[in-house]
Amino acid sequence: MKQEWKEFLQHAGAEFNADETCVETFGNPERERRIIHTGELFCDLSHFGLIAAYGEDATEFLQGQFTNDITEVSSTQSQLSGLCTPKGRMLCNFRIFKREDTYYLVIPYELLEAALDRLRMYVLRSRVTLEDASDALMRMGLNGNKMPGHLATIIGALPEAVDSCIETDGYTIIRVAGTMPRYEIYGLLEPMKKIWEGVDVHATAVGADPWELLNIQAGIPVINARSIDAYVPQMANMQLVNGVSFTKGCYPGQEIVARMHYLGKLKRRMYRIGFDASEKPQTGTALVTESSTESQDIGSILSAQKTPDGNYEALAVIQVKDAEASKLKLGDAKGPDINILDLPYAFEEESE
Repeated sequence: MKQEWKEFLQHAGAEFNADETCVETFGNPERERRIIHTGELFCDLSHFGLIAAYGEDATEFLQGQFTNDITEVSSTQSQLSGLCTPKGRMLCNFRIFKREDTYYLVIPYELLEAALDRLRMYVLRSRVTLEDASDALMRMGLNGNKMPGHLATIIGALPEAVDSCIETDGYTIIRVAGTMPRYEIYGLLEPMKKIWEGVDVHATAVGADPWELLNIQAGIPVINARSIDAYVPQMANMQLVNGVSFTKGCYPGQEIVARMHYLGKLKRRMYRIGFDASEKPQTGTALVTESSTESQDIGSILSAQKTPDGNYEALAVIQVKDAEASKLKLGDAKGPDINILDLPYAFEEESE
């Protein structure tokens, strides 16, 4: 995290995690959680890092690595995408946007170095530079029904369609999926300070957890260190959030991903679930049925967060037949009951 930005956040009341890579709270986590449904919020996104890719062959190189069609990314259009193993399992997923001639990948900071190393393995003679750009652009997220009005007084024009973006005055603002108007902004230090101070008058600063809950409610998967190499993109609904192109050229794992789309039957998919628990389950926590055995892989938690009501919501990858026909439990047969909740998008009419 850029030191000047960190000091700015500390002055605003930020409290960091142990390794100082994530803002956990601005002093009142319970109030910050409640504000999700009752008001406007904004947060630092420094727990996501940035990979920059630039050079004469940058577009061609990235096109050969990711699940989505990089040629559709421009100064006015971002996209979600993924990086897979040759077996089609996601090593990470991310948002890609472009400023001038540089592509930026927004990726959980804990996965950044591994993703960089993986991409650099394939550079060979390509004229492309890949580097950690996390200190180049500050990052923040904003959410709320009144947020467009607050931002418009500071920025002016705003992107309207999900994944569209506008670059102006030193920052890029992207409209992202959400149950309320939601934005991500990436920019230079001084312009980002100006935006932070401008929205601080009207909204509440929150830590990282409420933003993750907003991703859960929007059905946006985020691969973390505990879920690397666990899911083919379709298992995490990446094709339903415009994170996969089935018409572009080859990339690592493309044959597996395409075969599942055109020839296979999707046996697992990602669901939004709710439950009452005494503590937050970690990524990878098992879901079971009352009759399943330890050797049966029914499903597992991808991400979970406490709601303003004190319960939990999560995204979980579950066997379709069990999600639709079984009574699910968290952890073991005596664990909390699992309720399947609505996602803001529909599954395909026919399983792929």
